[in-house]
Amino acid sequence: MVDVLTTITINCPVKIVAEYASNPDYATSWYKNIKAVEWKSVKMLSVGSLIAFKAEFLGKKLEYVYEVMEYEPSKSLVMKTANGPFPMETIYTWEEVAEGITCMTLRNRGIPQGFSKLLSPLMSTMIKMANKKDLKLLKRILEQN
Repeated sequence: MVDVLTTITINCPVKIVAEYASNPDYATSWYKNIKAVEWKSVKMLSVGSLIAFKAEFLGKKLEYVYEVMEYEPSKSLVMKTANGPFPMETIYTWEEVAEGITCMTLRNRGIPQGFSKLLSPLMSTMIKMANKKDLKLLKRILEQN
């Protein structure tokens, strides 16, 4: 079981951070491992939305579909894989920590499958490292605008 929690403070209002981070169309701009995104349902994020992702992680090509389980704009987003090789739940939360400053939390939990048994003990560390890089890139993008 993997359960990784990563946070970052972004000098940008909650509404802007949440709108950008929760929009699947922007995922390839700040998630290094995500190579393509395709909406499988109406292109409006809401509970029940289905979004397909193509990614690469630890040398493996992954294809999976996330289903939005919970969505409260500017507060939280919970998605679970509806199919794919790595049953995963991804949770975003956003909180204003000062005027115009947002704390974003990214949590991934699930059971890695299809990876070498040698990599399994390192999976949490590898996900944490990737998440930190992704959140730093998101911070750079949002703070430049």
